[in-house]
Amino acid sequence: MTETDAFGDDLADFVRRVGELRTARALPADEQQGVLDAALFELQHAAESLWPRYERLVARAPDGTPADRHERQLLKTLFQRLPLPVVLVDRDTVVRRMNFAATGVTGVRAGYATGRPLAGLLVSADRAPFRTQAAAAARGEGGRSMSVRLQQRPHEPVRATLVSLPLPGEPQPAVVVVLQPGVSGTASPVGAGAGAAGRRLMPPDLAVTTQRAEMLDLVDAMASALLGSPPGEADAAVEAAGRVLHGRFADWVVIDTADSDSEGGGGRRPPLRRAVVLGPPAPDDVAGDGGPLLKAVAEQDPADCPLVVEAARGGGPALRVRPEDVLAFGEDASGAAVLARAGVSSLLCLPLSDGRAGAGGAAGVLTLFRTGARRAFSMAEAQAADVMSRHVALAMRRRPA
Repeated sequence: MTETDAFGDDLADFVRRVGELRTARALPADEQQGVLDAALFELQHAAESLWPRYERLVARAPDGTPADRHERQLLKTLFQRLPLPVVLVDRDTVVRRMNFAATGVTGVRAGYATGRPLAGLLVSADRAPFRTQAAAAARGEGGRSMSVRLQQRPHEPVRATLVSLPLPGEPQPAVVVVLQPGVSGTASPVGAGAGAAGRRLMPPDLAVTTQRAEMLDLVDAMASALLGSPPGEADAAVEAAGRVLHGRFADWVVIDTADSDSEGGGGRRPPLRRAVVLGPPAPDDVAGDGGPLLKAVAEQDPADCPLVVEAARGGGPALRVRPEDVLAFGEDASGAAVLARAGVSSLLCLPLSDGRAGAGGAAGVLTLFRTGARRAFSMAEAQAADVMSRHVALAMRRRPA
């Protein structure tokens, strides 16, 4: 192992330990002394070990001339402006770079996709084969091509061509993925010269257009409902939001809010309480209370739901399709997993936070379930739900004029 590789491993371990220390912010104040000591030790390690090693490596590396820097900038610009949709991923399909054309095909912004697996944008049946082919290409077993389907356009096949790309200074090669929508002769996105003759233009995807229109209508309905809720009444805002999302967007809507009537001790955030639970009607609901499952979810303690706890502590939106961890949303009073009992096929868990610094953290957590044979949440729907969750947080903190 070279000194560069050893430094990279040490730096990766350092970043992982810092991440663990960041998650310890939720501990009580009287338990944070040990965490503070560990953080100071890590800072000392960075100052006395990592930084000198980095300086030695930089000193040994040849200095880049202005011409070299200009060449690198030119290559970056060329990558972004390529008319073909191109994505650079690692052997686990995690996106490192995505050009403008690829964002148009996938419907996902490059900043959102970076750091997330490209396989997550595909339909469930194509994810494992795509990961297998990407790993084979990264191992140097040659380029390959396969047909995949994106979540946003499951009925339109996309030809994915994968080629290994060794990168200077990196031990593992990357994989270049070229996406070609419309396997049988899609028109080039540039020009209409002689080279484009004989190619047929793909008609607009009516399913995608309809879905985007539905998302716009949903966001508009959410804004209208929140603006119509009385200022200063957070419960009214979350109830209005739940009614908009229930049925139309999700089979289950569960909203947990921070209990403003009780303050957490030792600087901790107030505990969460279950404010809204809306689910599908139960066939055996003779009492009109939604059935035993709805009652069990309503009586659940949000602190026993790992996904909710993680979102409330500052985690980002979580999208799970066919969730493998059936205990991610905890158990009911009988010990049965809620996700298994409800037959959840996909879920979204989002913190209700407006994103403002010093706003007091998340005002609550929004969890959405789809069950049975209903289509799973897509990445585009997750982005729309993230926007709506911020609107809900703003409405909860709105004060009377």
